[in-house]
Amino acid sequence: MTILLTRPPRTAAALPDTARGPAAAQPAPRPATAEYCPFPLSPDPRRFGLTTSSMRLRGGTIVVRHGRRTASDTAMILLHGAAGSWTTWTPLLQAARAGTGFTDLIIPDLPGWGDSSLETDAGAPSIEATAGLVAEIAEALGYRRWQVLGHSMGGFIALELAASFVPQTESVGLVSATTYSVIDSVRHPVSRLGTLPAYTALLGMMRVLARFERAGTSLVRAFDRLRVLRPLTAPLFARVAAMHPSVISALATEVRPGRFAAASALAGRYDADAAWSRIRCPVRATRGDSDVFVANADTARLRRVIRDFTLHTLPGTGHFGHIESPGVTLRLLCPAPTSPPIRLSSAVNATTLK
Repeated sequence: MTILLTRPPRTAAALPDTARGPAAAQPAPRPATAEYCPFPLSPDPRRFGLTTSSMRLRGGTIVVRHGRRTASDTAMILLHGAAGSWTTWTPLLQAARAGTGFTDLIIPDLPGWGDSSLETDAGAPSIEATAGLVAEIAEALGYRRWQVLGHSMGGFIALELAASFVPQTESVGLVSATTYSVIDSVRHPVSRLGTLPAYTALLGMMRVLARFERAGTSLVRAFDRLRVLRPLTAPLFARVAAMHPSVISALATEVRPGRFAAASALAGRYDADAAWSRIRCPVRATRGDSDVFVANADTARLRRVIRDFTLHTLPGTGHFGHIESPGVTLRLLCPAPTSPPIRLSSAVNATTLK
């Protein structure tokens, strides 16, 4: 495995379901970012003190943004969802500037998404293989343990990471993780149509677009240029008219119909009960009160399988809590750093790890 590194200096109220489980993590001071969708997405990692590295791993080249290194051997890993990339977390990083901040960050573009390639004849890597790649990235960057935060599909992978790497995973945070209801919808699209109708409809559309490959992707981007994509994405957000244009454009840029369909198929074949019952760390989750990709029934099933699970419902929020309500999401899911950053040389390094 070859890693090319460039290292800069390291440097709203929610509704807790307290009746169903233990309280969430200790409350942090509320950041001054309570307004809806207060920040745009940013494509510049340097704004956040992050370095971009390319890692040649099995199946492709994975591009990772990382930095703000401290003396800790525990990383904070952020995993994006389908039709996303590392930039989906930049509103949360901006919210963190108003509060406790983030350190020891690892934010990969998952295989086949963002800037990461997918070079394998076997198709998309399995859920288990993707979680293994995430662990390999963290270990290659010198971390022995991690806390992981995942959105949507990234939450699914975060749970697998916690199940497969039990000693190394200290905590899991979920932002509208797609779990049991998505699995059921993929396995039984007709009989379970009423479970997540918006997801089932989106999956059907992605399967159609995937048949046209690049033409399907170009069509979505044309919708954005014609300014008709915003109303089409209305089910994803509580207040689509208030979403920053960068969020809508990112969906058009990052959409991969074939990858979306493949990821859904992998979820449909996944044995969630067997895997997630191995999780031993605390799992804290948020979902929006108007989230169309997370069903109410998911909570009880997750609580039955995961021994330490807590859910908070975010009012006035859809499927993208880390963008729509980043300050509240940060307060509920992200622990405060415990050690100050250590400044290192800003020299450019090229490192090969084997």
